[in-house]
Amino acid sequence: MTIDLHSETRPCGVDAASAAARRVIDALLRSGDMTEADMAAVADRLNAVADDLEAASPPLGDRLVDMWRGDDMTRHDPVAGPENPIAPPLEYEAVDARTIEATATLGLPYQGPPSSVHGGISALLLDHTLGVANGWAGTSGMTAGLTLRYHRLTPLFEPLTISARQLSVDGRKIRTEGAIRAGGETCVTAEGLFIAEHPPRPR
Repeated sequence: MTIDLHSETRPCGVDAASAAARRVIDALLRSGDMTEADMAAVADRLNAVADDLEAASPPLGDRLVDMWRGDDMTRHDPVAGPENPIAPPLEYEAVDARTIEATATLGLPYQGPPSSVHGGISALLLDHTLGVANGWAGTSGMTAGLTLRYHRLTPLFEPLTISARQLSVDGRKIRTEGAIRAGGETCVTAEGLFIAEHPPRPR
């Protein structure tokens, strides 16, 4: 059963525009210089879109306040944020009271080694997932340390399971572990130390 561990993706507005942008990013990487498309014309069209968006954007300070309004999951983060074009985005489900997981298939925008996920992307996914697991378990905080072990290449174009489990809370110290798996094989594992504090939200 899907639990409210991530922001719901809306079929219109910025979520829809971000989904379209993900398609553009993927299509650009798939095309490269091997395409018959007129890339100069594509660049002009994309720049025109960016010009329109920049002209209509609110002041940065106002946007930052809006991003952090309320107590729900943020909609803009680069892992699960539906309004962020670089997010896959992950959609988490609860496994038990301290464990969550998500399934995602990553494409060329996340490539490091040939046909494999960049190690830094794996770190990003796990850092965020460990943090969400902490929130689900009831005690969250900021990352103080993250130790990763890369067991094998993490494949692109295949379903990945990203999971995390809160292990313990000792005062302000929170310890959490997680993993990325593909086809039942462990690709990356992570151990995280978090400190139960949060920076102030923009106002």
